[in-house]
Amino acid sequence: MGLLRLLVLAVLASERGVAGGAETVGNSSRGLLEFSMGNFRYFKLNRLFPEEAILRHISSNVTFLIFQIHSQYQNTTISFSKTFLPNNSGTGTDRGLVFILRPEQSMCSWHLETLDAEPVQNVAIPLSYSERDPIPGGCNLEFDLDIDPNVYVEYNFFETTIKFAPANLGYARGADPPPCDVETGQDSRWRLQYEVYQYFLPENDLTEEVLLKHLQRMAEVPQVKANAVQVVTLTANDKTSVSFSSLWGQGVIYNVIVRDPFLNTSAAYVPAHTYACSFKAMEGNCASPGRVSTKVFFTLFALLGLFICFFGHRFWKTELFFIGFIFMGFFFYILITRLTTLKYDVRLILTAVAGSIGGIFLVAAWWRFGILLFCMLCVGLVLGFLFSSVAFFTPLGNLMIFRDDGVFWVTFSCIAILIPVVFMSCLRILNILTCGIIGSYSVVLAIDRYFYTSLSHITLNVLRRALNTDFRRAFTNVPFQTNGKTLDAKNQSDSQMGVLTYQG
Repeated sequence: MGLLRLLVLAVLASERGVAGGAETVGNSSRGLLEFSMGNFRYFKLNRLFPEEAILRHISSNVTFLIFQIHSQYQNTTISFSKTFLPNNSGTGTDRGLVFILRPEQSMCSWHLETLDAEPVQNVAIPLSYSERDPIPGGCNLEFDLDIDPNVYVEYNFFETTIKFAPANLGYARGADPPPCDVETGQDSRWRLQYEVYQYFLPENDLTEEVLLKHLQRMAEVPQVKANAVQVVTLTANDKTSVSFSSLWGQGVIYNVIVRDPFLNTSAAYVPAHTYACSFKAMEGNCASPGRVSTKVFFTLFALLGLFICFFGHRFWKTELFFIGFIFMGFFFYILITRLTTLKYDVRLILTAVAGSIGGIFLVAAWWRFGILLFCMLCVGLVLGFLFSSVAFFTPLGNLMIFRDDGVFWVTFSCIAILIPVVFMSCLRILNILTCGIIGSYSVVLAIDRYFYTSLSHITLNVLRRALNTDFRRAFTNVPFQTNGKTLDAKNQSDSQMGVLTYQG
């Protein structure tokens, strides 16, 4: 019995040792979190139990630290002291603080808390930089913190905008910081450059574990450059703000790397993420995108489109109604949205009515006058609109020249008109292609009302450009992952089946 008791005690002791050495999860003690440099750590914050984060054994060649903490959608607060004031703390889902080290200092601490009723799962990391590295947010004049390394994200239906504070040159421990705006030469912070990066999370994955895992790929300079896509490079003369098209329900992580080309050094800001939607909204939240009225509208539209995809060429008048519905509905929705303040559901009902009138008008024009060229011109313009939208869905659409509305719409219209002109001598092929491609794409739009797919943004970006003048400044990058590839393959299959049906 004595030997058995010793074995049990030995096993229990070994388990405690393993649990205590797992630095990435749990608390080392209530109210105190031990961190090590450059290592991520998972932990939960409770409203009733604020925590203190502590970092020991800081090397003497480290000049400043960036401590950052991330959660999915519940806010957490990080502060230099137990007194949480606007100029010494930050609150949000992605927040960080810069700690300028004093001479001989080898330890520092931060205070963490949450006001959310539910416990908040977080991941945090302290990162070190030397005196040659630029200081993110070191010349902040817009936000509350004296030095603000955070990337701030704002979004609406049209665009997602990130903002950040300008950086400053690095300096040694105990030295005075370089002045921010005394001079604008190569010896000042005006030589710094800012590289903006974008990283897409897996499609339709809203889990907390996936987000916190992928955020770790966007915290340090080497990982950001290896995993994310660089969108634009800004100079110190540019506005520290960049806009992107909003991707409802699609997780995106943004970060900025400030680079000193003279010293060939760089530092990363605190990454920020968004899903361009709310997890707590009662209707149209991240888990259930879109309104009920939108789902009904596009589901009925897709059923008609699916019929047109396979049988539209044989049922000529039904196809004309479908084309007329698209033609009139699209322009009518833009018109009433820009000129009125009607609620969305009312606008959608009026669009359905106007689209039906447009479809009936096109059918009546064919039935009464029998003008084939006019009808086929409408058919060709709808196909041309989609082809032009696809062209600007590529990196071509992000060229600076197309931020001018005049250049964009003239180029867009020319591409759209080119399609019916090219196919005017072979109307049968034009009609078959329109039925197959437009009919199948209507199914894509309906599927997007239930879960995210990037292909819907082919036409959605054009609609946003027509509705909102500020959208011209937005980068329209989207992920092309599993759902997009599957739907693209399905569209090709449906279109080919439609062509075979017509030929048969």
